Amino acid sequence: MSTGMTSDDAFYADCSLRILRAMRRIIRAVDLHSRELYSSLQITTPQMVCLYSIATERGITLTQLARQVSLNASTVTGIVDRLEARGLVRRERGTHDRRKITLELTAAGRRFIAAAPPLLQDRFSERLRALPELEQVTIALSLERVVEMMEAGNITTSPHLLLNPDGNAPEAQSQ
Repeated sequence: MSTGMTSDDAFYADCSLRILRAMRRIIRAVDLHSRELYSSLQITTPQMVCLYSIATERGITLTQLARQVSLNASTVTGIVDRLEARGLVRRERGTHDRRKITLELTAAGRRFIAAAPPLLQDRFSERLRALPELEQVTIALSLERVVEMMEAGNITTSPHLLLNPDGNAPEAQSQ
């Protein structure tokens, strides 16, 4: 009894399923990493990404930080409030222009970063760099094509793998 499926249909169905499963695994890996980070350090991935950005961009403003991590200013303000409450960052008023507020790491923030594990994207970057250039380009082009096919090309984002962009603790979900 024939199912009416051609070999082309079967090939498409197999590829489609493999791609969707791979995308789901990527999403799941980001989610699991976020949960592990919160479980071990009581910090969310967006908070950690903001902390790293503040560490690398001395005297960054809230607006600059929001742009750098591709989150809206109100979200970043909440994240910085939580980091400040933990004593990891502080807001500094400008000496020449008192209206300008910059963000600085505290000594506790520097110690925190020094003890923190690498972010998921850092580990990914190391492994990607180890691949031949042609394979790196092939992966980049393939993923850009997937983004295009999902009509997600107009969505702006930072290179950081973020879940819970509000910077709050990950919600408990069934595994």
